[in-house]
Amino acid sequence: MDRNIFNDEHAMFRDAARNFFKNEIGPHSDRWHAQGIVDREAFLQAGEQGMLLMWADEKYGGAGVADFRYEQILIEEMAHYGDAGFYMTLHSRLVGPYIGELGTEEQKQRWLPKCISGEHILAIAITEPGAGSDVSAIRTRAEDKGDHFLLNGSKTFISNGINADLVVVVARTNPEAQRGLSLFVVERGMEGFERGKNLKKMGLRSQDTAELFFDNVKLPKENLLGELNRGFYHLMHFLVEERLLGSIGYIANSEAAFNATMEYVNERRAFGKTIAEFQHTRFEMADMRTEIDVAQVFIDRCVMEHNAGKLTAEDAAKAKLFCSEVEDRVTDQCVQLHGGNGYMEEYKVCRMFTNARVSRIFAGSSEIMREIIARSMGLDPRKKLGGQ
Repeated sequence: MDRNIFNDEHAMFRDAARNFFKNEIGPHSDRWHAQGIVDREAFLQAGEQGMLLMWADEKYGGAGVADFRYEQILIEEMAHYGDAGFYMTLHSRLVGPYIGELGTEEQKQRWLPKCISGEHILAIAITEPGAGSDVSAIRTRAEDKGDHFLLNGSKTFISNGINADLVVVVARTNPEAQRGLSLFVVERGMEGFERGKNLKKMGLRSQDTAELFFDNVKLPKENLLGELNRGFYHLMHFLVEERLLGSIGYIANSEAAFNATMEYVNERRAFGKTIAEFQHTRFEMADMRTEIDVAQVFIDRCVMEHNAGKLTAEDAAKAKLFCSEVEDRVTDQCVQLHGGNGYMEEYKVCRMFTNARVSRIFAGSSEIMREIIARSMGLDPRKKLGGQ
């Protein structure tokens, strides 16, 4: 099915993005996978191409392009030609907007230019050993000491955790309130800020995922991001876009796995004919094509709604739930159709399958998405059904 949400300028940008990922990112994928981290130079190269924080105003060095479709194009082309562990989207559209929307003018002048150039890499630190989807359980604390805040605690599973120069940290500032959280920017080199090991994962091996530790980190008052004790609400505001970003990637990954499998089944032979000639293969490919196309239509509609400022948390949850589940089914079936070769890392679908497993956990698990959707339908366990 033809997609009708893009124009000629988008097509030109897609060509440029494809060339960038093909020539500058994809060729390093195996090396980054082996070393467990993406080279910092990749962010600098993306910055030189004007592909980081494209939404940022020109006075900070950005392109001033608010159209979310450009980021959608980057995510899609990354899935086909780049490296899954190169988290430039997390840098640009997940963390960057916290500074862009919540930051003071002084903060934006101080931090945005080097984030746009790729000199500074961004991360966000929410998850703790005892607090994942339930942010109200966060224990990391920042105490107001008059002229500064004193930060103590730890975080885990932090993407870009080793490479990051600026980390948006969620900390408790009001111990009496369940949602008494605030956001702070912790900078590389601050005394008491330490990084743990680069965590070994099932998939996304090239993505540096780390533990972070804060031992009496002295934070200037100027590093408070947004309003004091309003961190929970700031997080909820940005979750809609985060889930849309993920959904775009999940379907793009599904498409990439499908394409690789289409090529494989048309070449691989068994019992005197290609794998594609077996009815079971044709039916499985037909099912996958249908699921991907249906999901893509919904995602494209969500993108346009988001551009218009109308995307709801419920629809973002639907997108995240459905697309991550489609990615799981598609990559699993693609491995199956590759047979034993699908279990070998030299074949693209092997990594795509293991990478996809975390998609149903990121940005709120599938179970959390179902709760959000159900409550939007009036199925709230906190209320008696039928008004009784």
